[in-house]
Amino acid sequence: MALAESRPASPASVASPASVASAASTTLATSPVPGAGEPLRIGSKRFTESYILAEVLAQTVRAQDPAARVEVRQGLGNTAIVLAALKAGSIDVYAEYTGTIEREILGQRGAVSNAGLTLAQLREALRPLGLGADVPLGFNNGYALAMRGDAARRLSLTRLSQLKDHPALRLGLSNEFIGRADGWPGLARRYALPQRPQGLDHGLAYQALAHGQIDLTDIYTTDAQIAAQGLVVLEDDAGYFPRYDAVLLYRLNLPTQHPKAWQALQSLRGRIHEPAMIAMNAQAELQSQPFDRIAAAFLAGKFAGTGTAAADAGNSNAASLPASEAASGPRSDAATLWSRLAGADLPRLAWQHLTLVLVSVGLATVIGLPLALLLHPWPRWRGALLAACALLQTVPSLALLAVLIWAMGRIGSGPALVALSLYALLPILRNGTVGLDEVPAGLLDAGTALGLRRLQVLRFIQLPLALPVMLAGVRTATSLSVGTATMAAFIGAGGFGERIVTGLALNDPALLLAGALPAAGLALAFEALFSLLSAWLARRPTH
Repeated sequence: MALAESRPASPASVASPASVASAASTTLATSPVPGAGEPLRIGSKRFTESYILAEVLAQTVRAQDPAARVEVRQGLGNTAIVLAALKAGSIDVYAEYTGTIEREILGQRGAVSNAGLTLAQLREALRPLGLGADVPLGFNNGYALAMRGDAARRLSLTRLSQLKDHPALRLGLSNEFIGRADGWPGLARRYALPQRPQGLDHGLAYQALAHGQIDLTDIYTTDAQIAAQGLVVLEDDAGYFPRYDAVLLYRLNLPTQHPKAWQALQSLRGRIHEPAMIAMNAQAELQSQPFDRIAAAFLAGKFAGTGTAAADAGNSNAASLPASEAASGPRSDAATLWSRLAGADLPRLAWQHLTLVLVSVGLATVIGLPLALLLHPWPRWRGALLAACALLQTVPSLALLAVLIWAMGRIGSGPALVALSLYALLPILRNGTVGLDEVPAGLLDAGTALGLRRLQVLRFIQLPLALPVMLAGVRTATSLSVGTATMAAFIGAGGFGERIVTGLALNDPALLLAGALPAAGLALAFEALFSLLSAWLARRPTH
């Protein structure tokens, strides 16, 4: 199950708003369920449109029920991750697309045309999974392949069927599209395409296309960058792609657990038209507007009647956002970076990141140091455990998170803490054993000769002398955890990685730095703290 990118995994027509995907979180609103104090959890995948739609859902509920508790879990990952979160109850509803539901979730791959299943058929097929589809939002966001306009005109390319005559074209496709049932494998078979694509993040594909590093990429038809960059969308002349109508994919118990929220979500039926969605995407991708602000502007009617091109939508804040916001004008790179760094989410992200690091390193210390003490007299067992921990370090963090999500049946902080604790175990365990090994045997013999028991030798001789080395292991584990904890945002555990994940989706360097710099600052703060602690230990009497 890939943790890489998450687009509207093929737009799907769904029947009722309700299951929330996993990822970053923003507290908004949701209607409390009679007898149940759980908040409404709304999820999103890791691409611009999904971020915006999650905010639209949350603010719609909050507007109709100000007392409702709503959690928004942004940027949880691709379809497989968000779907797993929905099934496990980590989220209640998220915006999905009919084509994705049909081809990717239900595995209906035999259709010859792109007509697709009806909404009623999707509901019936989803029912055994405990899921439902409802509330068609009003727009289609399909998959397509696009290339730069000058290259398309030079090669006279207008249709997908013509690609087989140009095997040298460099395809840079999103990682999810390469692996999707309705993505590259089926497309290559349908059109007999000889190219071998390279995988990359969807948010970076447009930049690579603009710089001439790739010739072709997969796009979503509501992407603002299509008009902004003057791209040519190749016609699907064999009718491979189904329709990807945006709907709500939800848990079947949502209407009964959150009746007021469900009623509020019904008001979005047919309300979001394609030009408005393109304009909202443009505000995020071209003007770097916050998702919650874009959603609020839409619900206030700022995008009503939008019919301009995406590029125009992106270059005209006044058409969609309040005048006070439009009047601010473009800001310098430094001002933009500072506004991202000092954003309103900074305290929340800092607390989440700090919690992930402290809890995971604390767990690793509580487990690792007793194991080092217990296995120190048995070198073979100690060596085997160290080898196992070292082997674990070779497992990529995203792969380990994927396995833990599958094993634990949930997303969020649980799998993230387990993964971080496992990674932190090696330096703590290794330094613990090294510190004990470095205690001179003569001192141990002297302690025994003086009549000290084993625990007394450990307390008064071994631990005081091994403590600086053990502390160095905890120090190393902490530094590693600060960096690795940024990956936790891919599964909805929050932290500074949330900004990095969103920055990747938007190709926003300022937002990427706004996530990376605080993480680096936190690592430096821990280093300074451990330096002071080491200096204090060095001056402390050992007798």
